[in-house]
Parts: sequence; C-alpha cells; structure tokens
Amino acid sequence: MRRRRRRRRRVRWREVDEAQTDTAPLSDCLWCHSAAGGPYTHSLMSGRRVGFCLSEKKRRRMNLDAFREFCAGHGVEVVEIDLTQPLAPQGPFDIIVHKLSDVIVEAECSSKSQQLLTNFQTYVSAHPTTVLLDPLLAMTRLLDRFASYQIMTKLRNSLRDWRICSPPHLEIHSLSDLSSIQQAVTTQGLSFPLICKTRVAHGSLSHEMSLIFSTGSLADLHPPCVLQSFINHGAVLHKVFVVGDRHFCVERPSLKNFPSGPCDRETIFFNSHQVSKPESSSDLTELDEQMPCLPPPSSEAVAALVRELRAQLGMALFGVDVIINIHTHTLTVIDINIFPGYEGVPQFFSCLLSHIQSVLDKQTYTGPQVTNSPESTSSATTGL
Repeated sequence: MRRRRRRRRRVRWREVDEAQTDTAPLSDCLWCHSAAGGPYTHSLMSGRRVGFCLSEKKRRRMNLDAFREFCAGHGVEVVEIDLTQPLAPQGPFDIIVHKLSDVIVEAECSSKSQQLLTNFQTYVSAHPTTVLLDPLLAMTRLLDRFASYQIMTKLRNSLRDWRICSPPHLEIHSLSDLSSIQQAVTTQGLSFPLICKTRVAHGSLSHEMSLIFSTGSLADLHPPCVLQSFINHGAVLHKVFVVGDRHFCVERPSLKNFPSGPCDRETIFFNSHQVSKPESSSDLTELDEQMPCLPPPSSEAVAALVRELRAQLGMALFGVDVIINIHTHTLTVIDINIFPGYEGVPQFFSCLLSHIQSVLDKQTYTGPQVTNSPESTSSATTGL
C-alpha cells in the first residue's frame, strides 16, 4: 500500500499594492512583505465617523473592538450601527462599512428583515454623501452562486491571456428530471468528479458541499445548487483577500486529488470551512508523497484578476478562492466571497483604515461617485 502523509502547511501570505503591479517585477512581490499602512494622518482623519453594520459573528471575527481602538488613535470614531433603531440619530456617518448578508438573505422570507433592509436603504438614499462599503446590489449578486459564477464566466475572455479561467458549471433548480440533468452535465462540458455547492453563498449551510462521482449519484443533490467540475489542484487553495487597491494571497489546505472520470465511489459530503482551515488535518486533504509542490500563482496574474473583478463587481472588500490545475497550471477561480474574514492577513486594520481615507479623500476632491441600484430608486456613494 502506498504510504501517505499528512502535511501541515504554514500559512503564507504576500501583499500587493495594485498601484505598483504594472511596474514591480515578480521578484519584488515578496512573501512576508509587511503591508504599508497608507498615507493616513491624524489631522486628515480627525473627526471622521465610520459606521459599522455587522452581525455579531462578523463583529467578533473582525475584532471590531480592537479596530475601534486602532481608529481612535488616528482621530477616527467607529460607531456600531443598530438596525433595530432609527439610523438618523446614530449618524452622521462619513462612511458605512457593512456586511448585511444575513439581512439580505432573510429579507426574502421575513417581513422584519425586509423592513430593516428598507430602513437602511432609506437612510442611504437620504444621505448620498455617505460612502457605502460595499454597494448592496453588488453584495446581493455575490450571495447567489448562480450569479457569481456567471460573472466569472464573463471574465473568461478578458483574462484568457493570463491563463485564468473558471470550471464549467451547471445550475440545478430541481431533481424532477434526472435524465435532463445527466444530459446537461455532458452537453455543458462538465466532467466527473463534480463538486456540488448550495445556491446561497452565505451562512453555515453554504459550506456544506459534496463530491459526486457518477451520474447515478446525481440523485444525492439537494437543489437549488450548482455543480462544478472538480479540478485536481494538489490539495492547495489560494485565498486572495482584497482591501481596495491592495490584495493578499494566503495559502490554505484543500481537497486532495481524485481520479478523473466517473466511478462507483459513493458521494462524499464535507464542510469546506473545516477542510480549508489553516491547520486542517482532514483525511480529505491528505497528499500523495510523490505529488510535487506547485508554484504559487503568478503575482501579475492575480493582480489582473483582482483588477477585473473590482471593475466588474464595483466592490473593494472581497475575497477570491483560486486553485492551480496540476495538469495545465491554469489559475482557476472557484468562488468569490463577500467581506471575508481576512485571517492570516497582517496589518489588516491599517490597510482598511488607509482605504477608508483614500475613499474619503477622493470624494473630497472629485465628489461622490453615484450608482443607481435596481433594488431601490435611491442613489448611493460607492467606496471604490
């Protein structure tokens, strides 16, 4: 029997300032390069009020209390927004940083959440100079994997020269006609094994995934969901964290390689969060001893991907999950994430505050950038 080993990986990161990527050679994009805090000064930021609208879980993961103290040292007041209370008395705000994913998802079936969302939109509409990080419409699109994967497909042509792609995917709305699903898997170019993900890209259930190894196992699907061809990638996931003009690459464990093509193996159900934790010891991440290590993604290619996504999404705080195909070495985008946790990113606080200042400075000199949202007749100022 071939011996296998469980490999513990160090969390490695590199930071890139997009303003430098056009001129900086690859050798200058160093692993373990300290993130520049940016040009913010106490005098320029003094008196600014930054509103944060986060769930309790996100608040803890971000360590908002520590960020509040950090900002206070630069003359910036951080205010936690309570959506259950009128927003006007809690303001004014120069900028609002939010992750309203819970509210947006629950608004589809909860009148209470719908009212909270309406109140938030009404406040933003009445205060057009308040910058929003990030636009609600953009966040809503990424909550739907059907929509986010269509975005990745659209980027295929513009990123082809960088050898960046996304796996073939298929939207599954119901299991009423399995034969049609089996046919669509073939006609749309998907190949086994397939990875199945929930349609909603938010909440604990969004991490519950499965690996499908044959057409007979398609009955194990739980629609609405999306199927992707599983790409062998050496059990390494590269998480790209974007903060305005800067982005960081962090290496995490991922699923091991599986033989290509259909087989009679039973469906594997797993939690992606557990598999890709920094020190994951899951059996699903075990690597063959003879599997060579793949080189990290090209810094220039990742920078090109980030630029395209920022333009396409109109967002400044997001993450991208990418893998490297072990056969073609193609950089493959498998997911886009809203306001991620930024675990493993050094000096995230200084980068975020630097971006906040750059956005407010740009607004001061050029005026607000207004975007019209189909979800509302109101206008909002973006935080790009």
